[in-house]
Amino acid sequence: MKKLSVLLVTVLVAVSVVGSSCDSKRNPSLTKGIDSVSYAIGLANGDMFRSSLTNFPGDEPINVDALIAGFAQGLHNDTASYKMKVTDAQQFINTYVQEVQERMMNKAKEEGEAFLDENKTKPGVITTESGLQYQVITEGDGPRPTPDNRVKVHYTGTLLDGTVFDSSVDRGEPATFMASNLIEGWKEGLQIMPVGSKYIFWIPANLAYGPRGQGNIPPNSVLKFELELLEIVE
Repeated sequence: MKKLSVLLVTVLVAVSVVGSSCDSKRNPSLTKGIDSVSYAIGLANGDMFRSSLTNFPGDEPINVDALIAGFAQGLHNDTASYKMKVTDAQQFINTYVQEVQERMMNKAKEEGEAFLDENKTKPGVITTESGLQYQVITEGDGPRPTPDNRVKVHYTGTLLDGTVFDSSVDRGEPATFMASNLIEGWKEGLQIMPVGSKYIFWIPANLAYGPRGQGNIPPNSVLKFELELLEIVE
């Protein structure tokens, strides 16, 4: 939440010149040096933060015109036009974001559970007691690792919509991990696989990153991994 608040403040500062310009006219005349540098600041920062605005939580994009209007009113101290108290603005942002994030988390949880319920009925899919699901693509004949082993693997991790969030295959180089340092779904899955195997795993959110998410993995995400166990590293 703190990072998001900082981002919003930064974005608002970045569009300050643009906001005040839009309050008067959208195509300012750059007759003086200060006009040009003001426009340059607005253009550079507006382009820089455009992607940040599109990543704002929720299914709807930020209303940039409303954002600029609010900033311009605050900048010009146009209190007669305020639609909320300045002292309430940050709390409104925090509450809105929290509600949106909770809705998204609940939606992801419901969609993940529905997917796993259907997936476990498919031929070849095995569900363990923990809820981990897997399918054998190739069964190796080597030893099975323990959590104390280092393993060399090739893998591709995707979200349920097919988005690839990590892949040693794409990087063209196998990865080596200490099994005990991995998420629960990996730790359990690796102990099922003999060296030389290739499996597909579907990892429930509670065996992955849960409600906190991780990087570009949204909260409560079910993760799919194509995992090939190459060797146990001595």
